[in-house]
Amino acid sequence: MFTFILRRFVTSALVVLASTFVMYVLTDIAIDPLNDLRTSTAPNKEQLIEGRIAQLQLDEPVVVRYVDWLAGASKCLVGDCDLGTAWRSGQPVTELLGGAIATTIQLVTASTILAILLGVAVGIVSALRQYSGYDYSVTFMSFLLYSLPVFWVAVLLKQYGAIEFNTFLNDPDIALTTMLVLSLLSGLTWAGMAGGEAARKLKVLAASFFVTLAVLVYIDVTGWLTDPGIGIVGMALSGVGIAFLATHLSTGLRNKRARNAALTTVGVGVALYYPLQYFYYYVGASWLIMFALLAVAVLVSVLIGWAWGGPDWKQSARTAVVAAIPMSVLLFVDRVMAVWQVYSESSLIKGRPIATIGPKTPGLSGSFWITTLDSFTHLLLPTLALVLISFAGYTRYSRASMLEVMNQDYIRTARAKGLTERTVVMRHAFRNSLIPLASIVPVDIITLIGGAVITETIFNWFGMGRLFVMSLGGDEIDPIMAYLLIVGILAVLANFVADLLYAFLDPRIRVNA
Repeated sequence: MFTFILRRFVTSALVVLASTFVMYVLTDIAIDPLNDLRTSTAPNKEQLIEGRIAQLQLDEPVVVRYVDWLAGASKCLVGDCDLGTAWRSGQPVTELLGGAIATTIQLVTASTILAILLGVAVGIVSALRQYSGYDYSVTFMSFLLYSLPVFWVAVLLKQYGAIEFNTFLNDPDIALTTMLVLSLLSGLTWAGMAGGEAARKLKVLAASFFVTLAVLVYIDVTGWLTDPGIGIVGMALSGVGIAFLATHLSTGLRNKRARNAALTTVGVGVALYYPLQYFYYYVGASWLIMFALLAVAVLVSVLIGWAWGGPDWKQSARTAVVAAIPMSVLLFVDRVMAVWQVYSESSLIKGRPIATIGPKTPGLSGSFWITTLDSFTHLLLPTLALVLISFAGYTRYSRASMLEVMNQDYIRTARAKGLTERTVVMRHAFRNSLIPLASIVPVDIITLIGGAVITETIFNWFGMGRLFVMSLGGDEIDPIMAYLLIVGILAVLANFVADLLYAFLDPRIRVNA
């Protein structure tokens, strides 16, 4: 392992060094810092040109300038980064990068996680229901979303997801026809996912239709959209569903100890619903406290799984953890949505809570919950834009990978041994189907961290992509090289992580081979 890491480190360093040199030379050819002065009508035009040449050392060979830049960049190894200066604004590049990286990570984190989880889940279900109506629908939607330009999707989201929806929130009346159509689509979706005989599909369709219709009627009658929240009843009902789903995916519903561990974990979460409100009131709230509470929830769920015991208590603990995480997220979301009405009626929001530009509302102040909700409303549309595009790709990859795995000899052997279909899919097929994704997901994540240029531009987020475009337009080589350096390092790191993921997902692969 040590030899492998050392070899990869050396080769990666050489790749980054060579790529930065090539990019420095190409960038120097592409930009012209004197462009604005060449067309200037100032009487001291020649003096201005000479001054800028001296300022940017343009009279020196490009190799010398690269060595000077590399000397400053190498100081990052000892914690004293010098990546140059954005000469138009006079700001150090490290200052620009700090804000841009933080903004980009904030923008792409949620979209990346959601796209991966939803894309893999939908793709695998589509593969298991191959050639069904559900599979054809997912395939059609995946190709449609994959082919849509992100700028067009972003503009549509701003028009209908923000402007029109904010207007709708002023009088949120859902028409009966809309309710019936949405309920029918929900029923068809769940029936397609359930599969099985026609009778089973009809039962699932009917149940999904009436449950969705009841929820929509409740939302319309109570005016839930003007003051949304989950409430303790909603938490309990959602928690039971989470517990059964977690058990089904983890061990199967026949494992009573695992099922009871998940239900107990959910019960603890529901019991803490009101005590947590007092906790937030007296102790306060911050992201540090939120992550600490999540860690406590995971620890408590492990202890609950251990307490239920059984031949393999780790199965119960795993199931309890799978139930604890979404339950904790629901508790957090419910508390954030509790300030929706106060936030929406603020003089700065003016009843239009879904934002279209920027990462936050200028001048808005308030509690942790108010600022968090404000961040969420600003993240909503750009996150949706990125999820819709990325989701389509992950769906196709995971579907193709799952179909290939399900046709392998060891899957037929597992079925011949009498293993349940859930065990065959979750324990044998699912893990191996993730191996091709291991080479795609890390690179995609790095690509997004490099900046969602179009999305950042349309929604006015100053992230890495926007910084790169503005620096390229402003003929500033130092910010451009800092961007390329970070992206290059992250790219080689992503490939290294992919190698480790291969070894984790497939024990036959050894990283020191």
